[in-house]
Amino acid sequence: MEREYIRDRTLEGQESARKRGKTIGGTGITNAAMLDMALHPRSQNMSLRDIAARLVITKGAKKGEHPSPATVMRMLREHDEQTAAAEPELTQ
Repeated sequence: MEREYIRDRTLEGQESARKRGKTIGGTGITNAAMLDMALHPRSQNMSLRDIAARLVITKGAKKGEHPSPATVMRMLREHDEQTAAAEPELTQ
């Protein structure tokens, strides 16, 4: 019962922080330059692991390390979604 009470208070605190404009979670490590460097190898059908091995994080606590393949996949998926959303606007 105490565990549920702590969980509820934590969720309420996170919701309150979001309403005040605070972000929950760590800072993003991807940027436009990293995306540009990932798009070219992807067009050559290179694997996510190989693309991640070529990229380098340029800021934050993990500066100088390589992003995970999951991070690369998420970055490319978000790019694809934004591109798909922008295409109908361009054709009108």
